[in-house]
Amino acid sequence: VRFKNVYLEGLAYHLPENVITSTDLERRLAPIYDRLKLPYGRLEMMSGIKERRFWDKGVFPSQVASIAGEKAIQDSGIDRMEIGCLINASVCRDFLEPATASLVHHNLNLQPNTLVFDISNACLGVLDGMVHIANMIELGQIHAGLIVAGENGGPLVDATIESLLSRSNLTRNEIKKSFASLTIGSAAVGVLLVHKD
Repeated sequence: VRFKNVYLEGLAYHLPENVITSTDLERRLAPIYDRLKLPYGRLEMMSGIKERRFWDKGVFPSQVASIAGEKAIQDSGIDRMEIGCLINASVCRDFLEPATASLVHHNLNLQPNTLVFDISNACLGVLDGMVHIANMIELGQIHAGLIVAGENGGPLVDATIESLLSRSNLTRNEIKKSFASLTIGSAAVGVLLVHKD
């Protein structure tokens, strides 16, 4: 995909302060590791992930997405009133309906007629949002658009560990099915695209 009139004007992120290492997660899984004689360090060795971050309990995706979105706006120097579309592109949401984008819209004090909606496509959500905004800019429908995402992987990791620990007959092969869920983390991002003029 080639765009002739679209510039990346702002890019920002916001990270949680709580750092959880792969070693920390393996300590929580010690009963399984010991029973199955799994070597410690396996999670980092197989994934390359030394640490991930998690938000404090009670933090909502819209809150952290709003912080990252505000940073992207501030860093760009664009007037927030020029933003014609806001897309929340995270997997995590405050609730199913209304769109989490509507909460971010309110938090960022964007103009009332800004188009807002959610896109969810796992790891590709932000990229899909960027393509959608870029198409709208290229077609002259908007001058600028903001894509945000606030992910909260902590509850998924906690639920995975609880599920694994509750299964006394878990085998080495069965634990592999849950491996990807132990690599998840939390973060927020804001991406601001604008027309070149």
